[in-house]
Amino acid sequence: MLLRILAGCSLCVAMLWNGTPETHAADARRPNIVLIFGDDAGIDVFGCYGGDRGKSLTPNIDALAASGLRFDRCYSTPLCGPSRCVIMTGRYGFRTGGLTNQTAGQPQSKDEPSIAKILKQAGYATGMAGKWRQMGETPGDWGFDEYITDPTAGGWFWKTSYTKNGKEITTDREIYYPDVASDLAVDFMTRHKDGPFYFYLSEHLIHGPILRTPDSKPDATAAQHYDDNIAYLDKTVGKIVSAIDRLGIRENTVILFTTDNGTATVGYQPQHDPHMTTGKIGGRAVHGHKGQLLEGGSRVPLIASWKGTLPAGKVSNDLVDFSDLLPTFADLAGGKLPSDVKFDGRSFAPQLRGQSGTPRDWIFVQLGSGWYVRNDGWKLNEKGELFSMRDAPFAETPATDSADAQAARQKLQAVLDELNPQGGKTAPPNAGKKNKKGKKKAGAT
Repeated sequence: MLLRILAGCSLCVAMLWNGTPETHAADARRPNIVLIFGDDAGIDVFGCYGGDRGKSLTPNIDALAASGLRFDRCYSTPLCGPSRCVIMTGRYGFRTGGLTNQTAGQPQSKDEPSIAKILKQAGYATGMAGKWRQMGETPGDWGFDEYITDPTAGGWFWKTSYTKNGKEITTDREIYYPDVASDLAVDFMTRHKDGPFYFYLSEHLIHGPILRTPDSKPDATAAQHYDDNIAYLDKTVGKIVSAIDRLGIRENTVILFTTDNGTATVGYQPQHDPHMTTGKIGGRAVHGHKGQLLEGGSRVPLIASWKGTLPAGKVSNDLVDFSDLLPTFADLAGGKLPSDVKFDGRSFAPQLRGQSGTPRDWIFVQLGSGWYVRNDGWKLNEKGELFSMRDAPFAETPATDSADAQAARQKLQAVLDELNPQGGKTAPPNAGKKNKKGKKKAGAT
């Protein structure tokens, strides 16, 4: 009789649990979230994505990918400001007005949701360090409890000042600002190690100007300085991961690494590398770069590591775009999204828990008055041009009038009809566009 009672109790517990212990332990936890955000470096820069130049320069980022999940197809906007605006709000540019570097500062925190505010309402401590521009107002206005930042959208490296919680800090000697930013990240995590916390480290590396780093040799050439900047971004990632390990919070911390757009041409000017005009993967040039509505302009790394929850060494072919980060972080934190706001993202938190999730069928990218929607094999832009993406990221082939192409056009046009980007907020004429020689217009930093 006793055995029958015990067996019945066990069955009841199993029914109430309705899942594996590992799954529900992960679901019950509210992990710390650390987002490391690099600048002007597409997939061609990093060894774990097969980048030729980065094979020996990014061991820490490669190790982070090996410890968790590497998304193969993540999409930003092709410029710094609008990418940050999409991440912060979870909404496409035609909804917020953050369409270019010239307009990314127009959306106001009183009108738009933000990752930091949603996580703060869920009980998270929130911190930020590094590049903020071109976003408007201050990080504090957007929900960060603590922050340091600077006045520029370009690179801020060897300097004697920065801004901390709204006050200017001056130093009596030059400091290397990326170190100041990562030092705050480590200090913040140390003080909030009992969690939960969210920290956003927005790097200036590897944005121009391409200068020496603290590790550069005195006689380093311009080409070496570029490689040094890649290596220092990688070193910073290693610094953050090591701190999380040292604090004993790795198993309750989701670490994500991505970048704001594809690689900038500054990395491939003659003084940096006379043999390259764009980054290469396996000897093949990536199609496009920063500032262009091409695969190389928007396809960026996205790496996630969550020790003990997310299996190591995984690669995902799921389509992800930057609007997905806000709902993902809210999902992880148990935060509530405002019910009166139209969000564009889809949470990939299940994938971070080692589950299959419900991947999106398409991604949308906009820069100024140009845009495209892309699914697994096709891309349709605002001009109605359809491209086969079978050979992406190396080529985008104009589609023939085949049955497959016609079906793809119909599906993608239906997405654009529902989104209606042309009916949303607009950008100034020519904002974010390039001239015939490929040089950036004013504001395309």
